[in-house]
Amino acid sequence: MISLAGRDILHSWSKFVFTGIGLGLLIGVTLTMAGVYRGMVDDAVMLLNNSGANLWVVQKDTQGPYAEASSLRDDVYRSLLGMPGVARAANVTYLTMQVRRDATDVRAMVVGVEPGQPGEPGYLIAGRHITRNHYEAVADVKTGFSVGDVIKIRRHDYSVVGLTQRMVSSGGDPMVFIPLADAQEAQFLKDNDAIQNDRARTAANPALNRPGVPGLLEAVQASQSSNHNVNAVLVQIEPGFEAEQVAEPIRRWKHLQVFTRAQMEDILVAKLIATSAKQIGMFLVILAIVSAAIVAFIIYTMTLGKLREIAVLKLIGTRNRTIASMILQQALGLGLIGFIVGKVAATIWAPIFPKYVLLETGDALRGFVAVMIICALASTLAIRVALRVDPAAAIG
Repeated sequence: MISLAGRDILHSWSKFVFTGIGLGLLIGVTLTMAGVYRGMVDDAVMLLNNSGANLWVVQKDTQGPYAEASSLRDDVYRSLLGMPGVARAANVTYLTMQVRRDATDVRAMVVGVEPGQPGEPGYLIAGRHITRNHYEAVADVKTGFSVGDVIKIRRHDYSVVGLTQRMVSSGGDPMVFIPLADAQEAQFLKDNDAIQNDRARTAANPALNRPGVPGLLEAVQASQSSNHNVNAVLVQIEPGFEAEQVAEPIRRWKHLQVFTRAQMEDILVAKLIATSAKQIGMFLVILAIVSAAIVAFIIYTMTLGKLREIAVLKLIGTRNRTIASMILQQALGLGLIGFIVGKVAATIWAPIFPKYVLLETGDALRGFVAVMIICALASTLAIRVALRVDPAAAIG
């Protein structure tokens, strides 16, 4: 019966092959959707890996710096360095914004780092690290920038001195690293007009012009033109200490929120991308239903076209099991062609996607099993029709 199924496929091979290609493109989209989800998870994990931190110290009662706004004074890290188990502590800021190069805007996460401290890119593929306190940048290659480019962040121009790779935010935006002081100005400092307006309001405040408090007005006005805030402090712990062992005293005595690697990963994966994961899951279910409907329709149509031949087979004594096996083999063959086409298509177009698409071998194997099961179930309708054929129809 294998040869009989093959002969039947060869008889209408064009219809079979084109259907397999169409099904394959649908399967390719399904594999790509799964790859998009895997890519989102990998982006979140890479974000944590690239930070080089064991603990994230943020504003109390927040889930920052990646999920919520968080603001700390930039001298907090000094007090953390005196805590048991803390090896290194460094300030960092994160700000997602449009970075301009010539007339083109690129959406990126601008990261303020201290050279040689946690938060700095772990490796470069071109150029060098930031060495100056101002106006130098290291960019991810996904931004499209090159070493030597001049980019504009807020009011200042920055020279790209190095390139890194796979440094992205949890949303997949490429990172641009600049000196911490510049990042603080870009994120927290007001523009000149706003500062002048605030100074005028402050000067008009009678409470700040009291004769008995000299210098109060000047101090307040000076604070309005400077900023000493950061989004988080990245902490590396000493060998021999557990993350929670170091985090608990910081929470208790410094009144700050501290997240371990496991907790931060749970925030990024289980909370930030949870809705996207549900949407992708719904798309996968819909695509599976559509694939099953296509296979069922094609196999059913092919079966209706050979009802007389099936009646002849029954007339000469062919068992129902053999006829059902022939139809099942055709459905599985259609699924096999579709899966091969889909896997090749997904591999070809995945690098073109703006977001990272991670195609895992395990997902491909599970997808293959699912396609075979769907095709087998889809063939049941055609098998039922074939088994109901009256042998007398062969001589009718």
